[in-house]
Amino acid sequence: MVKFTLLKTDPHTLARAGVFSTPHGDIPMPAFAPVGTQATVKTVSPRELRELEATLILANTYHLYLRPGNDRIARLGGLHRFMAWDGPILTDSGGFQVFSLSSLRRVDDDGVTFRSHIDGSQHRFTPEKAIAIQEQLGADIIMAFDECAEPNDRAYNEAALARTHAWAERCLAAQTRHDQALFGIVQGGVFADLRQKSARFLTGLEFPGYAIGGLSVGETKAEMHAMLEVTTPLLPADRPRYLMGVGAPEDLLEGVARGIDLFDCVLPTRIARNGGVFTHWGRLNLRNARYAQDPRPIQEGCACYACQHFSRAYLRHLVVAKEILGLRLTTIHNLHFMLDLMRRVRASILAGTFAIFKEEFLTHYRATRPAQT
Repeated sequence: MVKFTLLKTDPHTLARAGVFSTPHGDIPMPAFAPVGTQATVKTVSPRELRELEATLILANTYHLYLRPGNDRIARLGGLHRFMAWDGPILTDSGGFQVFSLSSLRRVDDDGVTFRSHIDGSQHRFTPEKAIAIQEQLGADIIMAFDECAEPNDRAYNEAALARTHAWAERCLAAQTRHDQALFGIVQGGVFADLRQKSARFLTGLEFPGYAIGGLSVGETKAEMHAMLEVTTPLLPADRPRYLMGVGAPEDLLEGVARGIDLFDCVLPTRIARNGGVFTHWGRLNLRNARYAQDPRPIQEGCACYACQHFSRAYLRHLVVAKEILGLRLTTIHNLHFMLDLMRRVRASILAGTFAIFKEEFLTHYRATRPAQT
């Protein structure tokens, strides 16, 4: 039901172009998945996502388990029908959200007991329950239940890694649906030997895909790059590689160069709701007064609906006035920017010019401060 086809590897980097086939369609890779935490990508409709040519969206198991409930979604025909999205869906296991509730959860070797952030009610996740919930939701790609540790704590990472590996075996044993691709998740913090140990253990379990978790959670960019460099060469070339929770434009290019095929992140939609928009020169903050009379689109030459019809001045007005249309238009632009960037990245890999494309993009893109255009 699921299959990864590797089409080309860049001659100068570890970048790869391929296709991951799922029951709800093909995902050309490398790819970026917009995040629809609660079965919706905030402010945009499924129709708009199709118009943007999104090939995969992510939904959150923890949030959907708490509200409206996995049983209810299953009774209503599963997640695809519930949210009227007929393309591929990925659900995470809920592990990251549970472990983010540091004051509301208790971990043991069997699983995690936690309190809902909504009403304080007590719940328990085990590897078996995480798989059962995801099977009810019915996503095309599901994730093993893992423990995401603080990246620089060696002792905690060693203990968490032992649990993550044991839970991965239990997730595989618990899986009953074979139309879903269950990905294992490599952990290990910023410790190269733990990352290598995790990659070797999980590849021995023959998952149809592999995720790299526990990065972009407080470590430096250099540490993240170093962990990718020691991890991806150990993952099977015939399986997709997914870097979880990473989505800044510069990070996509650096990840692709190190052999990553799939990314997801709330960043494009989250900053859009605060007036932040991407351009090829860096990020603009439309709340800035300098755009109050700017007649230009966000990005000259951009084909998105916002740039084709509206000025920076108008968009700034909407954002400052807290009009819902402003949030929608900035979100549409940012998603178009990210999805189009990945399409161009993939084309450059197929053309054998990715290294040149990456250098040119990063030469102009200001990753750490707003663009001054």
